[in-house]
Amino acid sequence: MLNSELLKDVSTRPAGAPRWYWHPYNRAVLYRLAAMFGRLPRGGRLALARALGGLAPRWLPAERAAVRLTLEVITGATGARLDALTKRLFGEFAMCFSDLVTTNRQPPSRLSRYVEQVSGTDHLSVLTGGLVTVTAHVGNWEMAGRLLATNARRPTNVVASADEIPELERWVRRNGAGLRFVPRAHPGIGVELVAALRRGEVVALQGDRAIGTRGDVMIPFFGRLAPFPLGPFLLARAAGVPVVPAVCVLGPSHRYHVHIAPPMPVERGGEETAARAWVTLLEHVVREHPTQWFNFFDVWHPFKAGRA
Repeated sequence: MLNSELLKDVSTRPAGAPRWYWHPYNRAVLYRLAAMFGRLPRGGRLALARALGGLAPRWLPAERAAVRLTLEVITGATGARLDALTKRLFGEFAMCFSDLVTTNRQPPSRLSRYVEQVSGTDHLSVLTGGLVTVTAHVGNWEMAGRLLATNARRPTNVVASADEIPELERWVRRNGAGLRFVPRAHPGIGVELVAALRRGEVVALQGDRAIGTRGDVMIPFFGRLAPFPLGPFLLARAAGVPVVPAVCVLGPSHRYHVHIAPPMPVERGGEETAARAWVTLLEHVVREHPTQWFNFFDVWHPFKAGRA
């Protein structure tokens, strides 16, 4: 029998718990503007996005400060080099965001033209049952989910937090081609996800942002303790399936590199051990691509008093 309390930690947050970071620029008009740029050739569109993104730190001082803090810890950079990395991160975020609302909306069969490398698909070919895939806000993470659904050749359920503005849903979450978005607050989501896994389906969750529940766990990250969600590993253990990490980063040629890591089994009582292994992998990815980890807040203290 499933442990209902554990499943509750996978997906829900108690009333009064802190909300995740949000800023007033997260508006539908910006999504429409980015979609309009989709009429441009992709090379020109990405160049324009990078230029506009490079200006964003001037308009978002709080986010700029948070990014500088993160990059300083990750890279050890200071001064002019830190300023350059900060500007580069905002620019690369704008490029991936531009693809999010344009390129990502194309059928999976056409996405391959934007992918330069996919490694680790052999890890999927040996799996016959369900699996939990865990990713992070690195590069074009939403494309990673779509490509994984194609390579896994099985229905994929993406667990997503509800947006502050419902109108944004149509820009960033499109069901179809084997992909289905499941609201995190959906009643009974834990039981529904376990059932999907036992049918041999895929459940995709983000593994780099704690959600403010007792399911979070403090894990060393670049030498400092940071909260990470235990939910993906609780879910995998409850369903008896492995966790498969995956990331999708933008390469120098502006084509994506998708990396699928070996499956991680989760034993009873070993959920935190598996989470720590995931964070170790995430630290390696972020060290290699520090300007493509898109978190615009203090990742070591995300639920500071006064955060909206």
